[in-house]
Amino acid sequence: MGGGMREVTPEGARAVDRYLVETLIGADAALDVAVADQRAAGLPDIEVAPTGGKLLHLLARAIGARRVLEIGTLGGYSTIWLARALPTGGRVVTIEAEPRNADIARASIDRAGIGDRVEIRVGRAADVLPDLAGDEPFDFVFIDADKESNTVYLDWAARLGRPGALVIVDNVVRSGRVTDPADDSAQVAGIRAGLAMLADDPRFEATALQTLDAKGWDGIALAVLV
Repeated sequence: MGGGMREVTPEGARAVDRYLVETLIGADAALDVAVADQRAAGLPDIEVAPTGGKLLHLLARAIGARRVLEIGTLGGYSTIWLARALPTGGRVVTIEAEPRNADIARASIDRAGIGDRVEIRVGRAADVLPDLAGDEPFDFVFIDADKESNTVYLDWAARLGRPGALVIVDNVVRSGRVTDPADDSAQVAGIRAGLAMLADDPRFEATALQTLDAKGWDGIALAVLV
């Protein structure tokens, strides 16, 4: 029998993450080049971790998603994971505020061979989301944009998603800052407001999980639309 529980250390967590990525995900040329191009262009290192990307992929597959809404494209890394989960005829609509980011994402998505499944809409999400009203509802929504607007994005997720749709909100722990009473930043306030909305708004049934991966200590909220 092994010993007792070990304390988490940053070095240990990074080693476990590398092991899980190597064991369960491995190398992927299209994704690796997408990240390399993002870095070369000077985009921030804030895309989801490989384990997080595959989690999005598997969740979308598990619910049989055909229409996915992504708020926050960045360089297209998570978009590729999501688009690969879709059946023939499936579609990812992804919104990116920065035209340059959208151009970088478009190139990576096309190179990955799933460009026909992805529509990139350029503009502030709060301005673009109303344009999607009246379209076929979404099965899956991934929110990974400015945290200050999480309640706006959640409201639109509820309006645009079908009953039973899965909604994922990224970066809800922020290295524990979410519970730090001294942190009154707009970003953390937006995260707290989003979590409060998930708790109180009857359109959602939600939980959250802490994560410890290549991006450090963070977490995701998961909700089903009622």
